[in-house]
Amino acid sequence: MKFKNWFLLIVLFFTTAINAQIKNPVKFKFTVNELGNNEYEAVLNATLESGWHIYSRDIPEDTGIPTEYKVSGKNIELIGKFQEVGKKHEEFSEAFNGKIIYYSNSAAFKQKFKLKDVSKPGNVVAEITYQTCDDRVCLAPNTLEFNQKIISKESKEDAALPNEEAKDSVTTTETVAENPSKGEITVTETSKLDPKQLKIASIDIAKPLTDCGTGSSKITENYWTYLLLGFIGGLIALLTPCVFPMIPLTVSFFTKGNKNPAKGKRDALIYGFFILLIFVLLSLPFHLIDGIAGNVFNEISTNVWLNIAFFIIFIFFAGSFFGYYDITLPSSIANKSSKAEEAGGMIGIFFMALTLVIVSFSCTGPILGSLLGSAITGSANVPMLLTFALAGFGLAWAIVFGLLALFPQALQSLPKSGGWMNTVKVVLGFVELALALKFLSKADLVSKTFLIKRELFIAIWIIVAIGLVVYLFGLIRFPHDDKKPKISVTRKIIGVLGLGFIVYLVQGLIPSERPKLQLLSGILPPINVSYFHDEKDGILGMKPEHDFFNAIELAKKENKPVLIDFTGYGCENCRKMEEFVWSEPDILPILQNDVVLASLYVDDKEELPEDQKTKIDLGDGQVKKVKTIGDRWSLFQTANFNNNSQPHYVLITPDGKVINDPVSGYMEKEKFKKFLECGVNYFKKNK
Repeated sequence: MKFKNWFLLIVLFFTTAINAQIKNPVKFKFTVNELGNNEYEAVLNATLESGWHIYSRDIPEDTGIPTEYKVSGKNIELIGKFQEVGKKHEEFSEAFNGKIIYYSNSAAFKQKFKLKDVSKPGNVVAEITYQTCDDRVCLAPNTLEFNQKIISKESKEDAALPNEEAKDSVTTTETVAENPSKGEITVTETSKLDPKQLKIASIDIAKPLTDCGTGSSKITENYWTYLLLGFIGGLIALLTPCVFPMIPLTVSFFTKGNKNPAKGKRDALIYGFFILLIFVLLSLPFHLIDGIAGNVFNEISTNVWLNIAFFIIFIFFAGSFFGYYDITLPSSIANKSSKAEEAGGMIGIFFMALTLVIVSFSCTGPILGSLLGSAITGSANVPMLLTFALAGFGLAWAIVFGLLALFPQALQSLPKSGGWMNTVKVVLGFVELALALKFLSKADLVSKTFLIKRELFIAIWIIVAIGLVVYLFGLIRFPHDDKKPKISVTRKIIGVLGLGFIVYLVQGLIPSERPKLQLLSGILPPINVSYFHDEKDGILGMKPEHDFFNAIELAKKENKPVLIDFTGYGCENCRKMEEFVWSEPDILPILQNDVVLASLYVDDKEELPEDQKTKIDLGDGQVKKVKTIGDRWSLFQTANFNNNSQPHYVLITPDGKVINDPVSGYMEKEKFKKFLECGVNYFKKNK
């Protein structure tokens, strides 16, 4: 995907803010037809579900993803360019502001070729890159590969002989078949461990060797936490200069400007409801792109350049809160919304609420952006988390406007507008600076540069906290502050709390055998990314294996079970488990002495060696390439354990049998201890 498309996607996230279901509305069938005179035709037929379409290769630039069809292979010589066959549709797209060309229901892609040497077989490899869309969403661009061997009539080779070339192709070496229409992975079993192998025949999670332990555990999203975070964010946003002065004006408009007081209160309540509705609707785009949401959010969470982009955006937000510039939506949007208020009735009230949301964007945008960043790094189920977060944000506004409409006398007790509102914005600016570093650190971890050590991260946060404290005590000013600001009691209290936070952070700079700063676990870099430790030395005195097959070999030598730790560089709960559960004195010895630890990073972007790259048979001759270490372990986890959450822990024997039920997510020490002791004790008794 082009960089500008990523940029537009990021902008969409910050200006618009159920799990993604796997969709596969197009089915392909690959055939090779003999035309005579040593000419053949590689034909890829596409059948689309009703309402879906696939773009033509002739689609204008920047109006979609053109379909690309490539044919190659040994002993193959192409004849001309590939041809598209089917009923072609052309129409003007307002979204792209241009003409789009596509096929619906069915299409075929054909490429003629001939054999260079008719006495030898040919191995035809066809690859198609395409994108499918309907009138609501577009699915992620996909690349599939198809493979077929042909033997000419002139060939003297016996067609029944084993196809030596095909042994190197996906059709004979793949071990996993994925059915994207059902979101399942089916298995073709193999008998030996191979670096390319993804499904291990001996692993059967449905039949663990023992039923002791905690039982199966699944990560459940704490939606209510995000509702609460959104609610708090909404209350904070109400205190900013963009919103607070509008509260009494708006409530007075409904309660005093209406001849019928009862109707005025009712309209004010409806106004509050529409505010809530608008914020919830901002999450709708994330649900509409459910076909690509899971992939996109995972990419954002672990992509180096996108995390750097988020870092820059948050720095930009901080500058806005400090008062050096304003972030606003185009004035034309607000003007159109404001004019629509003249419609009156329910429609007019709706557009009044929409106008409030639009004109307050300079203050609410960065706060909403923070909620988005938290949701993306907190879970794979981003759309639903954002819905709850935005619902909480809108609920705070709806409650305040609604209650003040019912009890307008309470307006008298509201503090008057003043310089304190700018103080709120500046404080938020310091918060944005601190949050920005989290994304830069994520990029550093995923790229494996490890430049931002744990102590450096803490030191930068200390500097930011000192800046906040100095500001709160009036020693520095920003553009919109009063020349002689009055240091209120509230500012002093917050300043003292800031000093306490600095003291709390300082202890993280002191070397210690046990991790500190539990409140920031998952935000800070891992404990082994430190000036006092070498990340190559492992964690907590352990050196985990990062390859399952190496771990199995080591377990056979040491006669120990393997603890598979499905983890990720961008996994906050993984860091919490490592720092505050693994490090416990009654847990760590088990990990150090009784198991072989295999930490498999599902978001590792490092490319696999060429001899370990493989392909996944999706059925019907379709193929998915596995290029990175993260690709391998992510599919390995799904294929063997029917789970894609992190952290996910599995205890298996050296011969690859599941000992007890796996567990997932951040958990209490006693639960994890019970899981470990169950599996380890069973193994010791039966080894």
